Amino acid sequence: MTPAPQLTLKAVLLSIVLTVILASANAYVGLFAGITVATAIPAAVISMAVLPLFGKTNILENNIVATGASAGTSISAGAIFTLPALILLHHWSRFDYWWTLAIVGLGGLLGVLFSVPLRRTLIIEQKLQFPEGVAAAEVLKVGANPGVGAKVLGLASIVGGTFKFITSGLRLLPETFTAQGFVGERGIAFFGYGFSPALLAVGYIVGLNVAILIVAGGFFSWWLAIPLYNVFLHDHDPVLMQKLIGLNAEDAAFAIWRAQIRYIGVGSMLTGALWALWSLRKSLWTAVASGLNVGVRHADIPHTERDIPMGAVLIGIALFVVPLFILYYLVVGSIGVSLAMAVIMIVAGFLFSSVSGYMAGLIGSSNNPVSGITICTILFASLVLMWMVGGKSSIGAVAVVFIGAVVCNAAAVAGDNLQDLKAGQLVGATPWRQQVMLCVGVIVSAAVMAPVMNVLLFAYGIGEPAHPGVKALPAPQANLVRSVAEGMFGGSLPIGMIALGAGVGALIICLDLYLRRRGSRWSAPVLAVAVGIYLPLDVSTPILAGGVIAEMVDHWHRRHSGDGDHEKLKQNGMLFAAGLITGEALVGIFIAMCIWISKNPDVLSAAGEVPGGRWWAAVLLFGICYGIYRAGTPRRIAA
Repeated sequence: MTPAPQLTLKAVLLSIVLTVILASANAYVGLFAGITVATAIPAAVISMAVLPLFGKTNILENNIVATGASAGTSISAGAIFTLPALILLHHWSRFDYWWTLAIVGLGGLLGVLFSVPLRRTLIIEQKLQFPEGVAAAEVLKVGANPGVGAKVLGLASIVGGTFKFITSGLRLLPETFTAQGFVGERGIAFFGYGFSPALLAVGYIVGLNVAILIVAGGFFSWWLAIPLYNVFLHDHDPVLMQKLIGLNAEDAAFAIWRAQIRYIGVGSMLTGALWALWSLRKSLWTAVASGLNVGVRHADIPHTERDIPMGAVLIGIALFVVPLFILYYLVVGSIGVSLAMAVIMIVAGFLFSSVSGYMAGLIGSSNNPVSGITICTILFASLVLMWMVGGKSSIGAVAVVFIGAVVCNAAAVAGDNLQDLKAGQLVGATPWRQQVMLCVGVIVSAAVMAPVMNVLLFAYGIGEPAHPGVKALPAPQANLVRSVAEGMFGGSLPIGMIALGAGVGALIICLDLYLRRRGSRWSAPVLAVAVGIYLPLDVSTPILAGGVIAEMVDHWHRRHSGDGDHEKLKQNGMLFAAGLITGEALVGIFIAMCIWISKNPDVLSAAGEVPGGRWWAAVLLFGICYGIYRAGTPRRIAA
């Protein structure tokens, strides 16, 4: 049977437009919060509302739009998790357009090709859930009334954007609430809460379980590890001790966190990534065996089972490695080292793309530990290159960041691609058409990354404020990548803290295994805790608030389990959350562009913060919390 049209001109063009918007928005959110969220569902809703305006459409066209647009999530994650490390290492002063396009684009295309043999292994044979893929398919199936979903998404975008404009643009209200103080001679007490609808929405999307783990990592870092370090280990680090002189409690806490405590997160993340590899060893072997099976495809295979031919996949991988080898040679100036970098990239790229795909199948792309995968790649590549060029090489840290950037993009795209392919399986799409559309989305996303990140770099700064009075984007993963790469090549990498983190990670894994054995509805993925350890506390706490709202919505639906179409109502809550993120991110980019054009960081600022600003911000944010809850739990539902 001939399938309905899929790769139509209007679907491709709409997908390209949405890809640019969503990739830009996710780049901002990732640099700000350290987390990106899947965008296939809002893209599907927008597609169902827009495509009918240009003639007859079908579910497979909407699926193609969502597939291409979702590439913006993975490419922005791969870019912002790694490339800002080159700024922090002072190798770049800005994001070079052609280098960024090449590294991000080629890495993303490799991710698409790596995921081709994984589709049958993870979706067909392993039958993994791929929750966001299933959710996107359900949205596509209930597309009879997309206008309602589009209205929810649009309203939430206005709300999130307006709040962001008031706080970061006009600066009428503060962006954070903090409480700080010293307890005794050296005890540090600190609490922070970020006034951000986007962070609330992130918590709502990931759910209470993951939100608790993230904030638990934050409390461990800020309420336990930092105070204990300042009390008992302060004198063992004279350089840090000198920096703390004269600082208030908040600044002292951040200084200790940057220099020492966040490396506990590195150790936990490393343990989690190695555990994931070990747990998936059988599935990885199956994926490798499937990838080497390059038998001839038969014409009688249903269109729903036709991937890009394996012969084309292998040729594509070989062709993409050549320009990456040349780029690596331009960085290190050695053919042998460049060849080693290329080999590491291919081996680590496929292995970690497999891990990424499997984790996406278990917990979704939004929770996929791509940053942990990148840290493991950095450490592995560092060990190999240290043997080849020595531990004091000035270019070594830069070289491993370039390797990590390619692998990170490949892994992010592979996990996201498999979510899209799962949705396609459920709606009857053709896999090779989706894979081609993913390649288009990757190229488009890669083409806009450098300009977007340059605007954000100039307007806000990454790691350090670009202008007085401006809050810098923390870019937590990129800071971590820089610290690990720099520490491996002659820097002062706190091995003790990494070892402590590895032990913490092992304990969390034991807890997770115990919860599974008991059949608990709760789980303890170690990488979620590790994320919390190296996020600023004012970023973690609103994520917990969003998770609490998600649990309240779920509780409401459990109480009314027989009263109507609950899945559609839950989707409205998810769409409202996605709209908050999109609105805040887009306004954040708009503010950044105004600063960039005017060369004035105060171009939009009003006369000053309103009296009692933090209380007004709290009231408004509470109203947004109520809005999320009401979106997912209407007062009346049809029986």
